[in-house]
Amino acid sequence: MRKEKSFVEKVRMATARIPRGKVATYGQIAWMAGRPRAPRAVGMIMSKNKDGEKVPCHRVVASNGALTGYGMGGIGIKKQKLLAEGVAFKGPRVDLDKSLWNPKRKRF
Repeated sequence: MRKEKSFVEKVRMATARIPRGKVATYGQIAWMAGRPRAPRAVGMIMSKNKDGEKVPCHRVVASNGALTGYGMGGIGIKKQKLLAEGVAFKGPRVDLDKSLWNPKRKRF
């Protein structure tokens, strides 16, 4: 019998799928993980992430494109990483019209 994946596992799986040069919102990841009303919980999970290679939490942003906390060096490092990947910005925020990820597979 297959064991149901936890919310944390689903969040990590969804985040791992965000391609280089794109971002997803906390709400988008929460929806993909099956709990659309839990974007803050996604933020808590991201804040505890220790494996930025497998789970690129720097690619998760607020619904308005604002950069929020980044436990692996702060918001300045988060912005540098996103810029290096080609993510578009409008002032201090990610330009979601250009850089928001639109996955084909919606939920886990």
